[in-house]
This record gives sequence, structure tokens and C-alpha cells, in this order.
Amino acid sequence: MNPDASHPQGTVLIVDDESYVRDSLATVLSRKGFTVRTASSVDDALAAENLAGLDAVVTDLKMPVRGGLELVAELAQREPHLPVIVLTAFGTVSSAVECMQAGAFDYLVKPTNPDELKLVLERALRHEKSRRELEYLRDGGGPTGERDGPIGESPGWKRVLELVDVAAPVDTTVLLLGESGTGKEVVAKLLHSRSPRSGSAFVRVNCAAIPGELFESEFFGHRRGAFTGAVADREGRFRVAHTGTLLLDEINSLPLPAQAKVLRVLQEGEFERVGDSRPTRVDVRLVCASNVDLEAEVEAGRFRPDLFYRINVLTIRIPPLRERRQDVPLLAEAFLAELAPRLGKATAGISDAAMEALAAYPWPGNVRELRNVVERGILLSKGEVIGPGDLPFSASDQELDADDLNLRRRLLASERDFLAEALRRTGGVRRTAAKLLGIDERNLAYYLKKHDLMDFEP
Repeated sequence: MNPDASHPQGTVLIVDDESYVRDSLATVLSRKGFTVRTASSVDDALAAENLAGLDAVVTDLKMPVRGGLELVAELAQREPHLPVIVLTAFGTVSSAVECMQAGAFDYLVKPTNPDELKLVLERALRHEKSRRELEYLRDGGGPTGERDGPIGESPGWKRVLELVDVAAPVDTTVLLLGESGTGKEVVAKLLHSRSPRSGSAFVRVNCAAIPGELFESEFFGHRRGAFTGAVADREGRFRVAHTGTLLLDEINSLPLPAQAKVLRVLQEGEFERVGDSRPTRVDVRLVCASNVDLEAEVEAGRFRPDLFYRINVLTIRIPPLRERRQDVPLLAEAFLAELAPRLGKATAGISDAAMEALAAYPWPGNVRELRNVVERGILLSKGEVIGPGDLPFSASDQELDADDLNLRRRLLASERDFLAEALRRTGGVRRTAAKLLGIDERNLAYYLKKHDLMDFEP
């Protein structure tokens, strides 16, 4: 999503009682990519319509009635995170320093060099952007702890990576479709990390977790006092993601009124914070994700067709784990390497029998479930290797698809069934069971350990 390319930098308010100064600065900053507003006095600058959606203030120090110092002090109370740059004559530098102590971001001595002013403004906007991202992380946003990166060799996963390589360099809106737990967020992060926006924030919003009445505040932010409980200004997720990537996960969960507001941001590149009367412009790359068929939701009247067409530019379908079984060992080993040190365990591997069980399991919860199972195995393992007994299932517990002709899985299941049946027929007497199976007791012990049957009770 790209707003007007002529104004990518941000919105700046110029405050000066001299009209020619306001006009000249406005012309210079507009040419350098800023959206510019002007005010002729401190009172004019503090009007709500001027402060709405503002990114920075440039103010003269000496003005009639109320000067720049008073503006800095009042903004420090009302808009504590709004950067203010003070312009001052050489003889009043000491007063400018006083402004810095009151909360100004920086000051410049007149006559102002346009390039220097541009650099100071860009530094102020970067500083504020970093603050918003840190606040987002402290509020529980950001990385979820899932392992990032392209792990997998299956044809389905390779196709996903091919489409990521196509989409990453451009700002095209991407729609990720796949069951819960397939790794849609991992793919979204991969799109971000391989894009020109990788130096900015990646922000994820779980649309299903936001109550309808809080949608606008969460997405677009609010001003202090906008509603009961709004005790401080809040930046919305669109604003935090400015110049970065915004993932709208489970976008199908958005109610229709919220869908209309998201569509407006996509079309116009701007929104109003709750309590603001003027728009805030944003430049974000939007990635949407859904675990249901959005076309069916459109037909059912639960999803706006115009929003669907807007986000359905490039669709990447992420296959369920049951369709990429050859990736299970790779993912399991990767999760083991990630989680064992974090859990303080010396677990270094997964036994062949346990890996067979992992490969045979249908994984209704997909990659997320695999990660949880590996974590459980690490916690329960007594030695350095996860065995079948450390898993919440075994090979024989799994229902094999009647159409599944994978020889290894079929033989594994049959082998365990034969062992269990021999033990049942012999009342658990291993010597007799070994003779029944045509093997010696030592081989029987090996097979019982392999299939987690050492403590089998017929």
C-alpha cells in the first residue's frame, strides 16, 4: 500500500508569526517530501485540528504573546512523544537550550539550512518510529518465539518459497491461505525480511482476538480522552508498521464495518485516530492471512467483495503438514535445536522409532502441533534422545489412511502389532513370545524398545 508518493516522509507543522517564513519553509519541506501545515501562533498550533495526525513540529522561538518555549512546554504535557524542533537567532541559543530542557527534540540557528532541517526532521521521525516499535514489543507484540526461516524440502514448500521470492521485492498485497498452524506468520516474516522494508517493523495483528468495540483503537490508535478509559495517547498498529509490513492474521474474522475501514486505508493510505479530526497518512506493506476460503465467505455475505479483490492480488497457499511429510524430520530437528537449550535440557536427538512415529502422524494441528510435541518430548526425555515413549502417541495409535501405500509406515505399524499380539498370546512371557515370532530374546528386546513396548502389559 503506497500513499501519495510526493509525501512519504510525514506531516510537519510549521509555527511562525512571519508569513513569508512559514511559506518559504512550507515550500522547501513540501519539495523534500513532507506534508506541511502552518500556524501563525502558539494558540493556533495547539488547535486540535492542527495536532491531529502530526509527526513533528518546527517552531520559531520568539513570537508575540506566547513563544516557542511555551509551545514546547505545553506539547510536552499534551503530546509527550511529538518531536519539536526550535528555530532561533544566534543571540538566543541559551533560550533554545532551555527549550531542549523543556522537552524539545533539537534546535537550529537561523537562517535555517533546508538540508540540515530535513536531516534533523528525518532523525526525529526515526527516533519516534523506534520508540513506537519498542512500545509495541513491550505491549506483547513482535516475535512469537516460532522459528523463522525456510525449513523444508517438499515440493509444496518449495513452491511457497518460489512465490515469496516473486512477491518480496515489490509492494503487492499478499494473501496467505492455509490451515491453522501451517506457518502463515513464518511466511509473512519471510516476505518482510526479503523485502526493501526489512529495516522497518514487522507488525502482526490477530484480527480474531480484537473485540469489535476496540477495533478502531487497536488498528488506528486513539487520543487521550477520546473515550472512557483512554488515559493516554495510543498508537495503532497501522501507525507502528509505518514504512514496514503489517500482517492482518485471520482477516476473515473482521466484522463488516471494520472491513470497510481497512479498505479505506488500502485505497487512500490514511486514517483517523479515534478522537482526531484530521487524517494520518501511512505507508505500509499489507499481508493478509486466512484459514478459511475467503471466496466462500464473500458468497455467504460475511466478507466484502471489494476488500477481497483488493487483497487477493497474489495468493500463496501454504500446504498442511500432512502434505509435506518429508519435511517433518527437518522441522523436528530444527525445533529440537531451538528448544532444548532454552529448556535447559541436554536432549540432542530423536530416536529412529520416535521419528517414524512423527512421520506417520497426520498432524491435524500442523507445524504448531509438531513444535509442541517436540517440546513435550524434550521435557519428558530421561536421556539425551527423545524416544517413542516421550511422545503423546505411537505409530500404532495412528489411523492409517486406507489409500496410504507408504511401505515404511505400513511395515512399522504391522511390526508393532505383531509384537503386541505375541505378548498378549503368551501372557507377556518374552522367551515364549520370541519363539512365536521366530527371533531370539535379544532381538525381541531390541524391537520392544524400538516400539516402546518394554513395559507392555497384556
